Amino acid sequence: MSHARVVVLTVLALAAFAGNSLLCRAALSRSHIDAASFTTVRLLSGALMLWVLVRLRGGARAGKGSLLSALALFAYAAGFSFAYLHLPAAAGALILFGAVQTTMIAYGLWLGERLRPAQLAGLLLAGAGLVGLLLPGLSAPPLASALLMLGAGAAWGTYSVRGKGAGDALQVTAGNFLLAVPMALALSLLLLREAAFDPAGSGYAFLSGALTSDIGYAIWYTALPFLKSTSAAAVQLSVPVIAALGGVAFLDEPLTLRLLSASIAIIGGIALVILGPRT
Repeated sequence: MSHARVVVLTVLALAAFAGNSLLCRAALSRSHIDAASFTTVRLLSGALMLWVLVRLRGGARAGKGSLLSALALFAYAAGFSFAYLHLPAAAGALILFGAVQTTMIAYGLWLGERLRPAQLAGLLLAGAGLVGLLLPGLSAPPLASALLMLGAGAAWGTYSVRGKGAGDALQVTAGNFLLAVPMALALSLLLLREAAFDPAGSGYAFLSGALTSDIGYAIWYTALPFLKSTSAAAVQLSVPVIAALGGVAFLDEPLTLRLLSASIAIIGGIALVILGPRT
């Protein structure tokens, strides 16, 4: 694959990942759809699109998936949706990204990896940035929503760790989405009294599942074999930045000094961790 094509695919994938935050926030702030219904439509449309992608690629059917991975996927999707009822897109993406990366770093440490002093300093810097973002104040994000997003990030980090070496990535992911759909339907039934649909909200949810989740995932894993592991980790640092810029441009969200300071600390700290060599 040419270098130019790798660059284009990588940019499209990162824009899609940031687009998830923008679509979810737009749906829950500018339409009448509820968070549970958004989650259900997102996972259902994602499962359908993945099934189509598997068939187009020549696969006979989706992979079996894993119940535990599907549970982590559902926990991520549900926590993500409910958190964005009150979180701005930028703050939500930053908290999610920090939680995902922290979870994956913690898993590496549990396996016996060791951090060098600069990496340890980076981890402490990222933690300080997250604490600074969540401290009480006029510009602090709602604590309950922030905690939900932290949980969503931990669930996605767990899902990512479990996906390593699970077999054909596209087929297994399709299987996990299929297993997660009944969980989302059960949540929607449980909160049926709060259910609300409209064309705009359903459209945002469909795009989030079928486009920015699935197509973004497919594009990313097309480009990933042509990226160095450190490069792949580094470029993902741009996702919260893209989400923040998108929130300002398309959702009229403010860019506060607290958010800017926390972004520099969290993204810079995690960059020190993931880009440095480990012992």
